[in-house]
Amino acid sequence: MARAAHRLGPLIRRAPVTTALLVVLWGVGAVSGTLWSGPSDELLDQIGFGVSSPLWTALGSSLWCANLAGYLGTSVLLVVFGPVAEREFGPWRAVALLVGCQVAAVFAGAGLVRVGASTGWSWPSSLEYDLAVGVSPGVAGLALALSFRLPPLWRRRVRVFLVLGLLVLALYSGYLEDVLRLCGGVVGLLVGAVRRRPVAVLASETRVLVALLLAASALGPIVVWLSPYANGPLSWFTDVVAVPQPDADTVAGLCADPESWSQCRTAQAQAAYDRLPALLMSVVPALLLLVLAEGLRRGRRFAWWAALVLNVGMAALFGWYVVDLGDVLTPSVFAEFALPLVLPVAIVVVLLCTRRHFPLPTPVRRFWAVSLGGFLALSAVYVLGGYVVREQFTPVPGFGDLVADLPARFLPPGYLGLVALPFRPDDFVAAVLFEYTGVVFWLVVLGGLLQALWHARRVEQGDAAARAWELVQLHGGTSLSYMTTWRGNRYWFTPDGEAVVAYRVVATIALTVGDPIGPPGTRFEAVRGFAAFCAHEGWTPCLYSISEELRDEVAVSGWHAVQVAEDTVIPLPDLTFTGRKWQDVRTALNKAGKRGITAEWVRYAEAPPALTDQVRSISAEWVADKGLPEMGFTLGGLAELSGDGVRCLVAVDADRTVHAVTSWLPVHVDGRVVGWTLDFMRRRGSAFPGAMEFLIASAALALREEGYAFLSLSGAPLARLDRGARACGVQRVLDFTGRVLEPVYGFRSLLAFKAKFQPVYRPLYMAYPDPAALPRIANAVGRAYLPGMSVRQGVRLAGRVLRSVRHAPARPVA
Repeated sequence: MARAAHRLGPLIRRAPVTTALLVVLWGVGAVSGTLWSGPSDELLDQIGFGVSSPLWTALGSSLWCANLAGYLGTSVLLVVFGPVAEREFGPWRAVALLVGCQVAAVFAGAGLVRVGASTGWSWPSSLEYDLAVGVSPGVAGLALALSFRLPPLWRRRVRVFLVLGLLVLALYSGYLEDVLRLCGGVVGLLVGAVRRRPVAVLASETRVLVALLLAASALGPIVVWLSPYANGPLSWFTDVVAVPQPDADTVAGLCADPESWSQCRTAQAQAAYDRLPALLMSVVPALLLLVLAEGLRRGRRFAWWAALVLNVGMAALFGWYVVDLGDVLTPSVFAEFALPLVLPVAIVVVLLCTRRHFPLPTPVRRFWAVSLGGFLALSAVYVLGGYVVREQFTPVPGFGDLVADLPARFLPPGYLGLVALPFRPDDFVAAVLFEYTGVVFWLVVLGGLLQALWHARRVEQGDAAARAWELVQLHGGTSLSYMTTWRGNRYWFTPDGEAVVAYRVVATIALTVGDPIGPPGTRFEAVRGFAAFCAHEGWTPCLYSISEELRDEVAVSGWHAVQVAEDTVIPLPDLTFTGRKWQDVRTALNKAGKRGITAEWVRYAEAPPALTDQVRSISAEWVADKGLPEMGFTLGGLAELSGDGVRCLVAVDADRTVHAVTSWLPVHVDGRVVGWTLDFMRRRGSAFPGAMEFLIASAALALREEGYAFLSLSGAPLARLDRGARACGVQRVLDFTGRVLEPVYGFRSLLAFKAKFQPVYRPLYMAYPDPAALPRIANAVGRAYLPGMSVRQGVRLAGRVLRSVRHAPARPVA
């Protein structure tokens, strides 16, 4: 308890108002017994705010929430935005802003309800008798006012997510508290706009905004679906996006009314489904819109066309329904039934105005093939299988009846009223065919579409690898520069061709390998150009293993950085293995001499089979001993030993037995090799102790004699020196990851091993423009390092990580 209080102390001091509000909110809820289901009807009549309620309820109602979800949601908003607001505005101004937004929101909402009810509109008329509780209108206003104090990227995101969320709740769910929250958000935006000038939306974020608008049109009907008493003005939009299955009483009631024959037929068709397939088929339109929203986020032209066609179809469907109302189309009826038409029309207008932001092609050939093949296969299964078990339907259908009913199997339940229901299934096999044919088809379509939209566009490379190699030879410079030539990399060149960025796309993250290759003065401009290229392609750039100098340059443009490795460099001109600190290295050299083991330089591609076979055997032995796949990306394997200019140093005895092998990558400056980088390291299980120290020391002595300036022992991933700087949250996560992976891959042991050679330490960083993309970046980096991990290896790795977590020390070892 004392330890918890010690940790909470700084938080309470930093955010006293937020802490007090949370304590009061949950304390009042606990004392009044309203935490689970909200205030009772009697209590709500006394403290709830409504259009005709006493003025004091404008603030008094804020001490309660409607239910447990309200308490949790309000608490999350307070925890996220409260401390930041106190830091930016100060505690007392934050309180004043919260109270002001709360009071202004409830009175503005009450005024809107009165005005709307005076027109005869049924939605605001029903809200005249509603009562609301909660401080969420004030919190929403505080958060949106605070957004003007946030960095531009987070500023737009907070506004978009909150405003869209408030609009979805108000227009779809439509409770009084939803309207008050929306009013609170508008008040907060007005207050923030008065104090700070709004920042224009960048063109690169237009895709995200349009995608969120389409996603909101899909999620809104789901909100209505989950809220049985939702009555928002757009709640009718649910009828074309996500229609819940009616119960038996609803079906009976509709079919008993002669004037409800169309609704009766729709309800009967929906009720023919069991719950699970009905659930899946009902949300197919919503899922399709969400998948297309993801495509819009990535700038896909196919998603743009599909979203346009779908929304034009929805607008036409609503328009036909409004026209079909005929003589009963009074102003109030028009407001109730025609307002949902505004949403698809608005989306169509937005799509047309932003068409130029979605130029990227989509590889849809495979998608169409899979979808068409799935449709034909499932159609054949339904018709032929249904004919075989036709006795399980009532009435018994003929072959033509099954063919005629086939289109209905692919329609969501909400559209089944457009077709007749000639028969119903009575037994298991018939029910599976009847209910799951459409489910399987749409799952195939959605999966294929999502895969096509995710698939990275192939950028034509041509002779890019050869051009990149020329630039590496001319301007390499860094210890990782040679890795830009490895297989799996793509290349982006500056318009003048003077600099190149090597990258690979993993899950829409464009991971670079080291610094851009080019003259020193062009590297920052290369990063800017590459970032613009990634924005056009719908990718998020991530500069991986870059130098400290480049990190400082991109930081000016708002990029964030975290250390991911520690490069270790050995200067060669003055290298001597004298003194106590070189004792381990001298011991390794002496042991090798006594055993008759020598170090020999070879070109792996030209080496005799007797030697290369041993190297492959040693590598296979190492992998088998780990039981885990070899890592890639910035760690080379056997395939990289044959690269142009790569030299291998092997330790062999008098019998030509290979004890260990290392590979060395050239580092070029101004067209000549000035240093070498250690990459591949493998030793035989029976090799003499100190085999690696022997090879590295031998390489250093030989390359010093050849006149080279330095050796790099390469970067040790997820390991770093403790330089005394306070680690940020992301850095602490990386330190923890390196600690728990130590028993598996030994990154920190590797860094400790390299310390024997008294190197100069140079940190390597990962830089990224968007902190919100960190989870995707972590996934991309993991997949880049372990691209071929099998399920069995993944389970084994997870087991080792869990065991290491249980035994990990409390603090990382530098």
